[in-house]
Order: sequence, then C-alpha cells, then structure tokens
Amino acid sequence: MKQFLSMIRKRYTETLKISIMEITGIYTELLFTDEDGLKELYPKKNQEEQPGLEEALKNANLNSRYTFDSFVVGSSNALAHAACVAAAEMPGEQYNPLYIYGGAGLGKTHLMQSVAHYILQQNKNAKIRYVTSETFINEFVDSIRNKNNISPAEFRRKYRELDVLLIDDIQFLIGKEGTQEEFFHTFNALYDNRKQIIIASDKPPKKIDNIEERLLSRFEVGLTVDIQLPDVETRMAILRKKEELEGYNIDNEVIKYIADNIKSNVRELEGALTKVVAKSRLIKQPVTLSLAEELLKDNITPAEKKELTPKWIIEVVAEHHGLSLSDLVSKRKNKEIVIPRQIAMYLCREMTSIPLNTVGELLGGRDHSTIIHGCDKISKELSTNEQLQSTIEVLRKKISP
Repeated sequence: MKQFLSMIRKRYTETLKISIMEITGIYTELLFTDEDGLKELYPKKNQEEQPGLEEALKNANLNSRYTFDSFVVGSSNALAHAACVAAAEMPGEQYNPLYIYGGAGLGKTHLMQSVAHYILQQNKNAKIRYVTSETFINEFVDSIRNKNNISPAEFRRKYRELDVLLIDDIQFLIGKEGTQEEFFHTFNALYDNRKQIIIASDKPPKKIDNIEERLLSRFEVGLTVDIQLPDVETRMAILRKKEELEGYNIDNEVIKYIADNIKSNVRELEGALTKVVAKSRLIKQPVTLSLAEELLKDNITPAEKKELTPKWIIEVVAEHHGLSLSDLVSKRKNKEIVIPRQIAMYLCREMTSIPLNTVGELLGGRDHSTIIHGCDKISKELSTNEQLQSTIEVLRKKISP
C-alpha cells in the first residue's frame, strides 16, 4: 500500500492541486493516506465534538463559505447587507419577506445564506432550507407523482414547518400543476406564523414575467433591496478578501489591474484572480502584472450583451447541471451527462442557426446523425416530461435573459 501511495503522490500531486484550484478557487496541500491513517487523523471522538450544527448546515443546503464574515460590504450592497443582518438578528420580525434583486454573481446567494449561517450559529435546531425555485418546482412535481416516496402532504410539511425559507432565482418559478399556487400557500403559511422568508431574483417584483400578480404583491409586503455592480474600491476589497481567505500573496498592482478591468460581477472578478494564481503555480512563476495581462486579455472587453453562440449555450447548460465542459464533450454515456448533453444539442438547434455539424464539433466531434437523435429525443420528452419543460424554460432565460 505504501508503494502505491508513493506512486500516486509522485505522479498526480501537482495535477490534482491545480485541478482543485481551478474548480474551487482554493489552493490546498494534499495528504495521501490509507484507511488506518484516516482513523488516526479523524478518531471517532473528534467527530462528536460539534453535535448537531454540521448536520443542520447540511440539511439547510448551505455553502460553508457564504457567511457574513466573508462578505465584502461596499456602497453597492450596503443596504442589502444591513437588511440581511437585521433579518438574521430578528428573523420574522423585521423585513419579512426580504426581497433581494440584482444581476448574476453580485452576492445575492451569499447574503441569503449568511442569514441562515448566523441563525444556526445561535440555534442549531432552527429549521432552515435554501432552495432554488427550480428545485422547489421539481420537488413539488415529484410529490404529485409520489416519486422518491414523497407525498404532497410530506412536501407541504417539509416547507410549511420551516423557521426560515430562502428561495433563490424566483424569476424561474414557472410550471404547471399548480406550482405557483403551492408556493402561494406555502408563503402564506410561513408569513402568517411569522417565519422568515428571503427571496432573491435578477429583477424587482414588478418586472418579473409569468408569475401571478397575487404572488408578486406578497413579495412587496416586506422590504425590497437591490445589489448593484461594485465600484472599483469594493472590487479591490473583494480581491483582498479573496487573497486573505485563500492565503494568496499578490502585489497591489496586480490587484488594481484586475479590479480596474473586470467590472461585470463578483464571480468573474474572483475567477480572474483564481485563474492568474492557478497559472502562476502551474508554471512555477510569481504572479506578475504581465502574467495577469496576458491571461486576462480575453476577459477584458467592453460591457455588452453576451453573444448567443452554441459555445455560450453549452457553457450555460454545463454550469446549470454542475458539469464541466469536458464532461459534456466526453465519450461518457451515463445518464447524468447524456441528458444535459442532449439538452445542449436541442437548445443549440432551437436558439441558433448554426449548422448541426458545427454543434457536433463543439460537443466532442459528434456527427450530424447523433445531434439529430439527441434533439429529437429531447423534443419527444418535452411533450410529457414537465420537469424537463421547466429545465428548458429556465435554461432559455439563463442563456438569453
């Protein structure tokens, strides 16, 4: 076993470290050990030292990194931050519901989940759940079909007995079989019992299409706050916070260059820094301004609407399903990859005029007949599969807001 571990360590350590960095944005050292070594590192008694809290965070569906401590406050988000702190300190009492809107990647999800983290730190028995509207729709449809052993009554108990409901991307709350009516009654049950509701969207309530007026009026009962694009000072502070959390050591001129030129959103801002650091470690060179300029030249373009191309569609589909681009273009045929791949084929055909041969080339060199088969498969499924209908609708809006 020791010889095998030594071989793995020698061959794959650097590759794994860079891959982890590119995916998570975290630079970490790797430890290779066997089962006996794990028992020494994590004895059973240590796993019992934090009773309940870790399980509560998991059940709430939270990202451990999304806390108030890691959130950078600036003029663009100060009101939203203050409202979330108030809601966390007195859930259900102030600003209920709290409706946060703003563009993608500006920190809405981070703030929402920070509220949940704060409340659970005070009371690990609080019943909290973070979901996207798409997850809510899919779980509701599953309950109607009694799929996964969840009945409609159990679904209602799951959501209506919460202390805090965080629902993201409310603009995608679309679908048949009374999805909006179900959410309407869930909202009322929680609100009437003074349970905290926090909603996030990419636009204010009045500008959301395809959602019933009675729901939109409920959203406006509490406080509506927006998050704007961060100014350059806030962008620099965000990069410094990222540097601090990840243990980077970056010259100020590099931080300033990235902050001055990446203006789209926080996600792309942090991603640019991660990209530069990952490359510097891969080539074993320090992070310099010239390296940043070379790596980010394609990221720095005038602000404009994203061009609707097959490549963009494939990227959105991959991200939506939690897959990498390499997954979609691979030869793998497991269901978790095949269906998103076919969805990408279908949307490329429906939303662009690009020849299917070109789509096939982008999806790993697949031929024309394979693309036709994938498109037809999705078209046929759409006539009966409501979850797929919902997914396609959500993806269309993500691809072309």
